[in-house]
Amino acid sequence: MSVDKRKCLQQKKEKISLGGGLQRIEKQHAKGKLSARERLEYFFDDSTFVELDAFVKNRSTRFGMDKMDFEGESVVTGYGMVDGRLVYAFSQDFTVTGGALGEMHAKKIVKAMDSAIKVGAPIIGLNDSGGARIQEAVDALSGYGDLFFRNAIYSGVVPQVSAVMGPCAGGAVYSPALTDFVFMVDKTSQMFITGPQVIKTVTGELVSAEELGGAMTHNSVSGNAHFLANSDRDCLDAIRRLLGFLPSNNMESAPRGALAEDLNRQIEHLNELIPDSPNKPYDIHEVVKPIIDGGDFMEYQPYFAKNLVTGFARINGRAIGIVANQPQVMAGCLDMDAGDKAARFIRSCNAFNIPLMTIVDVPGFLPGTTQEYGGIIRHGAKILYAFSEATVPKLTLITRKAYGGAYVAMCSKSLGADMVFAWPTAEIAVMGSDGAVNIIFKKEIDKAEDKEETRRQILEEYAAEFATPYKAAERGFVDDIIEPQATRQRVIDAFNMLEGKREKRPAKKHGNMPL
Repeated sequence: MSVDKRKCLQQKKEKISLGGGLQRIEKQHAKGKLSARERLEYFFDDSTFVELDAFVKNRSTRFGMDKMDFEGESVVTGYGMVDGRLVYAFSQDFTVTGGALGEMHAKKIVKAMDSAIKVGAPIIGLNDSGGARIQEAVDALSGYGDLFFRNAIYSGVVPQVSAVMGPCAGGAVYSPALTDFVFMVDKTSQMFITGPQVIKTVTGELVSAEELGGAMTHNSVSGNAHFLANSDRDCLDAIRRLLGFLPSNNMESAPRGALAEDLNRQIEHLNELIPDSPNKPYDIHEVVKPIIDGGDFMEYQPYFAKNLVTGFARINGRAIGIVANQPQVMAGCLDMDAGDKAARFIRSCNAFNIPLMTIVDVPGFLPGTTQEYGGIIRHGAKILYAFSEATVPKLTLITRKAYGGAYVAMCSKSLGADMVFAWPTAEIAVMGSDGAVNIIFKKEIDKAEDKEETRRQILEEYAAEFATPYKAAERGFVDDIIEPQATRQRVIDAFNMLEGKREKRPAKKHGNMPL
């Protein structure tokens, strides 16, 4: 190669690497944001990122587009290694036309997605875009359609992770919404269909971009996002951590961590954790963290539907998904949002061969007209459907209350739980003892001279016999009643036993989930 040709190549690559130029990169930094390439360099293992299609340009000639330089078509695509594993990614470049998506911008992303599927690697999307490139009209819209189609078709094949690291508005929001996991960065990212100005014009409502579509809004109110980060680097670190719990594709298992050395460790304080009063709350994290390896729990949607705790952990090195009622919030009742949160998480785990552990302390579904009118029947049915559909190993632990339909929904034996353990403090029944006594013994109590004393005696006898795990164990709905301190030991043993589980279902095009 001649010196001139080599110099020409180097100059072109240097110009492309600067995107919209140093001044615009500095503007990104002033907003607390990294540039598109800085994000990729930080995300991937050192010196492993390989850029693809750096020289791609748009072919639009209208509105002076042919005279403009859109370096890299305002998106950087390629592949690299994350903890030694192959991962594909794209990073929208806000310094070039505000990261606007046009025909060739979309084609670069589509090519990266198709390549990821061929080799069975996760695809990570770093979104920072003002939306569609208006000058390209329907070509830009078609580009979005190509992305949405692949997001849907490739769902459940390789993990798809979206990080919203700037604006993401209009139709653009549907690509993250179709992916498996959505991260947002606090104070610097927004996501909405229609922005504050349009809302003001159409409805008269006054709302800021942050209130309307900020990271905390979507993490705590809408549930559209699953993880909240404090900065770009924090977000990229969290995605790397998440990938450690996930396989590269649906034909593999998640990477195994170090095998635990404390397989038989007894956790004595669990024996005293459950309060004597059935109405007194406790923090379910105090059950989860001692059981898992190193207390390392990556919570999923921690700010949304707090009455249900979900997240990833490891048991003896094996990645698992945990679904647990939270007695500290709404007494652990299931509501509409909990239905959506649980079903989405369960299906994500099942799609990528991640075993499930369900921890149950649930008094029922949340009552009230708001819930009924909002469709709690449909939302609650999502949990039933997701657990029933899941074929990964499923282990259930009942710590205290397990009442009515909510007990069934929380991965009971009837929904296909492979192993069900209960602590001696478990209460498995149609309803709590108070309610049951009021219904079953109403006439007897009404006839008694001392109604309060009669009711107290009946309640005491009823609770002693039925507010226990023993009736369920007699029927085989509970496999074993265990001492709380032995929980970790028994859970490890059960998941070891279930490692070779194989379960076939009837052939069908797909089920019809209650959406």
